[in-house]
Amino acid sequence: MKTVYLGTSPFAASILEHLAASPHRPQLVITRPDRPAGRGRKLTSPPVADTARALGLDLSQPDDVNSPEAREQIATAAPDTLIVCAFGALIRQELLDEHEILNVHPSLLPRWRGAAPIERAIMAGDGQTGVCIMRLTAGLDSGPVGLRAIEPIHEADSFGTLSTRLEQAGGALLTRALDYPSPYVEQDEDGVTYAEKITAANRTLDPAAGATAMARTVRALHPHIGARIDLGATMLGVLEATALPAGTGGPEGVLRVDDARLLYGDLELLRVQPSGGKPMDAGAYVRGHAGVI
Repeated sequence: MKTVYLGTSPFAASILEHLAASPHRPQLVITRPDRPAGRGRKLTSPPVADTARALGLDLSQPDDVNSPEAREQIATAAPDTLIVCAFGALIRQELLDEHEILNVHPSLLPRWRGAAPIERAIMAGDGQTGVCIMRLTAGLDSGPVGLRAIEPIHEADSFGTLSTRLEQAGGALLTRALDYPSPYVEQDEDGVTYAEKITAANRTLDPAAGATAMARTVRALHPHIGARIDLGATMLGVLEATALPAGTGGPEGVLRVDDARLLYGDLELLRVQPSGGKPMDAGAYVRGHAGVI
């Protein structure tokens, strides 16, 4: 089957690798334009662009995938199917009308439609998530679902560990959907939840939420975004943490040291990153801030 692939993120780059290794290797890959990134604001390619180049695939980075020029480029590739995964831009009706478009979405739809389904599933304490292959429609991840794969969320899972398993499941599921087309079934609107984009406020740990919720936030945002504690004059990044039994850590929202352990209420910090500094274990941070904390 001839395909054109649209994606941007690291997750989408991994799905592209699976697709390129299948009989459905894309005729064309479309991703977002290069953007400034990092502290130096260096112009940086999206992960999908880097992967497409490494795989020797034709690549396009239009400012607007819905423009007549971009749509003509897709039409020239003459795909049987367009495949979208974490593209990060709206697909308008003209393109939806011109092609069958399948979407690889890392959640068990209709739960966690939207931009951050993996993070939100971990933050919510869900016991499982998964991947769905759905037909793209004008609504937000609201199209009918053809195939789904369930993946448990383990107690120690971070975004990094869970997304790796979902990438493997998603790649295999996409290949199966293309090899053996199956009926697509409309989603049950009663079960809809939305995975809103992670904001700066979401990154900052809220002591009022409790240690268990804060520990889940740390795992959900590691290693790609990162949780943090607001210390007033600065932020302290939190890379790894564990929840202690209620009332055993100390006052809510207070960063303190107890026998060389670094505590934030009932949350024990295991690995941290000072603003502008390198990641370190909590013991090293405590030694470097003796007399301050």
